[in-house]
Amino acid sequence: MILGAVAAWFWPAYQRKQALKEPFPAEWRKILAKNFPVYRRMPADLQLQLRQRIKLFLHQKQFTGCAGLAITDEVRVTIAASACLLILNRVTDVYAGLRYILVYPNAFLVEEEAVDGAGLVSLQAKGMLGQSWSNGKIILSWADVLKGNREFNDGNNVALHEFAHQLDNESGGTNGVPVLASAEQYEHWATVLKAEFDALRQAAFQGDPTLINYYGATAPAEFFAVVTEVFFEQPKQLAAQHPALFEQLKAYYRVDPSDWL
Repeated sequence: MILGAVAAWFWPAYQRKQALKEPFPAEWRKILAKNFPVYRRMPADLQLQLRQRIKLFLHQKQFTGCAGLAITDEVRVTIAASACLLILNRVTDVYAGLRYILVYPNAFLVEEEAVDGAGLVSLQAKGMLGQSWSNGKIILSWADVLKGNREFNDGNNVALHEFAHQLDNESGGTNGVPVLASAEQYEHWATVLKAEFDALRQAAFQGDPTLINYYGATAPAEFFAVVTEVFFEQPKQLAAQHPALFEQLKAYYRVDPSDWL
């Protein structure tokens, strides 16, 4: 029994080490070049980190195709690249609470409760591009993952959005406040992001043009996910228009995408 307990303790660490030792396949590099062009703009050290994190991610997560979608290496590597872009330059598990990635070919329908003026509750079908759950599951539209990654300059990326929700949830609740390093950082985060969230809500109410999508005004959790998309895809614009917000995200993600050539 003791030997079994020791083996169970060390086996995951051994498997992790073995996964990292495996070479990154040439075919996977081609997938990154085709479906994740931001990879080519990253510094060499971050490219290496990303490849290592992708290997771990694919070793640990289970992918399931829905509505007839076949899970191929292209699907797995492309989604893993999006996820791992958010966890560079830090000592962390690769989304320890995440176990399953469900992938649909296109946008998918979910049923949500709706309450009418009389207080009657009904179920209504709603089209979705992605969902993040606190029970270890993410759902994605493959067509929209591809579109977001190949057009990595418009501030819209469903994969980055949903994986940002997973990071947010690591603090114990999806509320727009991920795990930070100190009480001081939490204070600065709250001050800056609340001010920016309130400003976006006001802009949305007035119909003013904004760099940040109005969807971020619906809730603090959505604001964090939306500004994550902008931070990685439109960093120079975000730094120019929202410098305090940009600095908070740069400190959290520990990269500066505005430096990537």
